[in-house]
Amino acid sequence: MLKIDRSQSISNLGASVSGIDISQDIKSEDKEFLKSLWCECSVLIFPNQKLQHKDFERFSLIFGEFGEDPFIESIDNHPNIIEVKKEASEKASHFGGSWHSDWSFQQKPPSATLLHSKIIPPVGGDTLFANTILAYEGLPNSMKKNIDNLKVIHSAALPYADDGFYALEKEKDRSMKIRPSKDAKKTFIHPLVRTHPDSKRKGLFINPVYSLFIDGLEKNESDALLNDLFSHMTQEEYIYRHIWDENMLIIWDNRVVMHQATGGYDGYDRLLHRITIAGEQPS
Repeated sequence: MLKIDRSQSISNLGASVSGIDISQDIKSEDKEFLKSLWCECSVLIFPNQKLQHKDFERFSLIFGEFGEDPFIESIDNHPNIIEVKKEASEKASHFGGSWHSDWSFQQKPPSATLLHSKIIPPVGGDTLFANTILAYEGLPNSMKKNIDNLKVIHSAALPYADDGFYALEKEKDRSMKIRPSKDAKKTFIHPLVRTHPDSKRKGLFINPVYSLFIDGLEKNESDALLNDLFSHMTQEEYIYRHIWDENMLIIWDNRVVMHQATGGYDGYDRLLHRITIAGEQPS
């Protein structure tokens, strides 16, 4: 029997789900319930789930079709699974260490990301999640009015371009298979304030990694406004800190959640598997 615990978060993000083995086929009514719960809570946590690749893929498809993961090589024979990996000997920085929403630079960014833990170090490696709906709702009405109709240019250039962070990083021992490309310089424009297609609630759809500038504003004006909003979004009251265990699966809603990986586990192996789910064009 499904058991739901919503007590772990102070930011109205997240529910822990137990009483289910997601390596097995799931009843239709439970699939619909999980999709509804995910839409409501934005982050779902499934502890104690030992999964093979095929199990992970089958469960992910409950939430939609597979998304496209550019610039990172997938696992052999499983084109929709990538490794989020750092070996104990690596000196390179940990992956995903800045606030972001996965692949917001795509024309149709992923609706969901699923992450399944395989090897978890004894220290560090927490993941932070920020509730962008609550962050929007916490703005003064005058600010909401000013930003409701603004558009933002998104691009993967900063991390993934052929002259971006991963191409130029000094430490070359990174075990993740990242493939920088000039294609990362492509841009797409999205609304700064996004309406969730199911809940119809509004949230801030910007992040420091992929949101380059606000369309129609001078650079200094755009930078100042974005920085103010980033500072507002990452206040403690909007953040849930997740502590990992092995064999734990998390799914989050990229449309209303921004996230950040933390470090603090140098000298230890860490391995998780990731799948993204296709989304719709933001509106």
